Amino acid sequence: MTLALFDSHMHTPLCGHAAGTPTEYAQAALDAGLSGVCFTDHMPMPAWYDAPWRMRLDQLQEYRDSVLAAREAFAGRLEVRLGLEADYHPGTERFVEGVLEAHTWDYVIGSVHYIGAWGFDNPEFVAEYDARDLGSIYRHYYTLIEGAARTGLFDALGHLDLPKKFGHRDPDGYAALHALDVVAERGLSLDFNTAGWRKPVREAYPAPDLTRAAADRGIGFVLGSDAHRPQEVGSRFTDALKQIHDVGGRVVNYAGRVRHG
Repeated sequence: MTLALFDSHMHTPLCGHAAGTPTEYAQAALDAGLSGVCFTDHMPMPAWYDAPWRMRLDQLQEYRDSVLAAREAFAGRLEVRLGLEADYHPGTERFVEGVLEAHTWDYVIGSVHYIGAWGFDNPEFVAEYDARDLGSIYRHYYTLIEGAARTGLFDALGHLDLPKKFGHRDPDGYAALHALDVVAERGLSLDFNTAGWRKPVREAYPAPDLTRAAADRGIGFVLGSDAHRPQEVGSRFTDALKQIHDVGGRVVNYAGRVRHG
């Protein structure tokens, strides 16, 4: 049986740092031989949080309408699903819950992009790594990942080892394993994010050792390119499948927030 491949991490111009319409992303997926896509643009957050990098609350309906229009345009040829990449930032859980309850979604990724006020994956602020202890960065980050997993708001955790983006690798590793234990206990999945191969670290999220550790815990992987332009859709999925299958992992996808696979 042929594996039905979905790209379940994709953005739209509404986030302020992506290009291409949902229809163009869908066409790219069809051209790449995928079975479906799930758009997961950066969800609205309180106005004070990360405003330049996500849609506003008053744009949420426009986002839904544009994705649903792509679904209609590709009906019978490509399955188009509607999701969000939500942020976990302590204190904003009620706001996130309200957005998620206001509409019907297929899939919600929970991601951590900030340690306190520091946007650690933003290239503008990469110098901050030199001012902090790397082990402490990772311990703090994985504590946030555990917090995200415990909220019950998300289906999967995004780009698990994101602080390595610019080449700052975890010097210890044990905090990541503790976080994976929580992810497994909560029955969540991991975003297998191929964008890491396009970043300075030149490695997917999660790294091969964490992919193995997750697979050993029975955690499923949701393929995602983290595409911010149509030509990135389905990027390096063959390599992703090999990394997952080499450690006995399994690929899953979500529809109506129910896991399949």
